[in-house]
Amino acid sequence: MPSFSYFPLLLFLPLLFSTFHADIAQDLVPETCRKLAENDPNLSYNFCLTSLQAVNRSQCADLRDLGLMSIKLTKSNVTNTRYYVKKLLKNTKWDPFMRACLNDCLELYSDAIPTLKQAMKDFKSKHYEDANIEVSSVIDAATTCEDGFKEREGAVSPLTKRNNDTFQLSAIVLAVISMLH
Repeated sequence: MPSFSYFPLLLFLPLLFSTFHADIAQDLVPETCRKLAENDPNLSYNFCLTSLQAVNRSQCADLRDLGLMSIKLTKSNVTNTRYYVKKLLKNTKWDPFMRACLNDCLELYSDAIPTLKQAMKDFKSKHYEDANIEVSSVIDAATTCEDGFKEREGAVSPLTKRNNDTFQLSAIVLAVISMLH
């Protein structure tokens, strides 16, 4: 009877499974973004894909991990936008209407930071409905900020791209929550 050693097989199996897992995870980002974009006309597939792929660990992430990464991306965007608005307000050339709009945006984005911190806690503890409400309020903040500039004809928001990015990132979070819930 030939002798057969299982030892080489035991060394090979972890490699096989880790490669298989990496392949599945690698496909998760584009597949998730495709599903999100198909189900929400406000979501751009390319924006979703480039945002999530920018996070190093996204290649080996599951859906919950992608949700956490999305919240972190949103919080980073909101924090950077708040800083940017503060920088814009240092410019003394803004007329009173534009200055008022920027101050409103500063307040909205300032309030969004602790809201996203709470959303992260709620998401981690699987309180998805609470996280959904909190992230929805961040979408409202970005929309309200942008709409403020539209109250005067001819006014151009200096925050349109940032507001849109906040909206898109928040929409990704909400779509992932919906998939998990």
